Amino acid sequence: MDTHSIKLLMLAVVQEQDRDTATRALEHLNLPVVYLFSSGGFLGRRNATLLIGMREGREEEAIQTLEESCRQRVEYLTLPLEGSPLPMPTPVPVTVGGATVFTLPVELFEEI
Repeated sequence: MDTHSIKLLMLAVVQEQDRDTATRALEHLNLPVVYLFSSGGFLGRRNATLLIGMREGREEEAIQTLEESCRQRVEYLTLPLEGSPLPMPTPVPVTVGGATVFTLPVELFEEI
């Protein structure tokens, strides 16, 4: 890919366990990818933020690749039962995973 044709920067926040699969799939599309470790969200879990450079018109292809490689999972949190005299944890299902994607225009790209 000609790096001077990079017109968009896609930021994708994915779960840590999906990072390798997503990165390899995006690189297979010849999209340059860099990742940063991150954390946060509702559960404060480890994530990876993928920085993906691309030409205009490749957004749908990249999003479809992320949908295929970043799956949602059900995890269980243990919360104390309200009103109980003893702290008896109750497992509560929470859906996590997938990808949160932002696409930003790039006004200037230079390699120095």
